[in-house]
Amino acid sequence: MQTPNFEIPTEMRDFADKSVDQARTAVGTLMANAVKASEQVQASGQTFQSTFSAAIAKGFDHAQANANATFDFAQKLVRTKDLREAFELQSEFVRSQFAALQAQAKDYGALAQNAAAR
Repeated sequence: MQTPNFEIPTEMRDFADKSVDQARTAVGTLMANAVKASEQVQASGQTFQSTFSAAIAKGFDHAQANANATFDFAQKLVRTKDLREAFELQSEFVRSQFAALQAQAKDYGALAQNAAAR
């Protein structure tokens, strides 16, 4: 028995060939965009990590400065001669710590602005 000779029309082969090329291009574009998005996420993660590390380091610096200021105050306080001098010292300490707190808040604000700008 003879098998029938079935030939695919040229138009159909051309259409299939173009479809494969279009699919290849679409998948290539998809993969390129996925790689680009992955790189952006990775860069964002690195930015977050470095900003977070800087914030932690600043936090330790501020904690150390605040502890030193408190110990200095305590040392001065135990050396006062009377209650008036102790109250003056207390007022001075509160003012200086409030100023330090404002400066520390500005440091954290600057960190946040730098992170947002990246």
